[in-house]
Amino acid sequence: MPKATPQTRIQKKNTDAILEAALEVFSANGFRGATVDMIANEAGLSKPNLLYYFASKEAIHAAVLERLLGTWLDPLRALEPAGDPLLEIVGYMHRKLDLARDYPRESRLFANEIVQGAPRILTILQTDLKDLVDEKAKVIAAWSAAGRITPVDPYHLIFSIWSMTQHYADFDVQVHAILGGDHDPYPDARRYLETLFTRMLRP
Repeated sequence: MPKATPQTRIQKKNTDAILEAALEVFSANGFRGATVDMIANEAGLSKPNLLYYFASKEAIHAAVLERLLGTWLDPLRALEPAGDPLLEIVGYMHRKLDLARDYPRESRLFANEIVQGAPRILTILQTDLKDLVDEKAKVIAAWSAAGRITPVDPYHLIFSIWSMTQHYADFDVQVHAILGGDHDPYPDARRYLETLFTRMLRP
């Protein structure tokens, strides 16, 4: 198979601009509500120019999700079987909370896709994501069996970390409406969740 021709500097700049614009448009409007015209306008490109790089809205969305999923899986990949169990799990929670803080649009895009039944990434959820979660669940189960953390269902522990961290991105408007628009919730959330998981898991 011939190697793909490397992009020129201008092509890479335009591709990055399209994917950044698509992230903004998809995260705000969902897949159904987004249009190629909206993405082109956000990217500062003409529609024909955009379609030179991506043949359809579906192709743009697939490229955005592919870029996102690598970022999304990295924090769990970093959980080390040889590390201190409590520090590893709390560290994973910290990384997920940092993702929610630093990549809120990506979190909302992912949530929108899941709410719609994950039609475009279901295969990846059932393979790459499931394989990784199964692998790390075995590690957590082994820590529990060895008495190094309190007995816990590893899958529901991971689900809890997802829900408690991504909430701050996916429900950002609600969080700020309750706490005050200028209040940064992340330092308090970090302390609270660290205390919660430490007390729950310490044997």
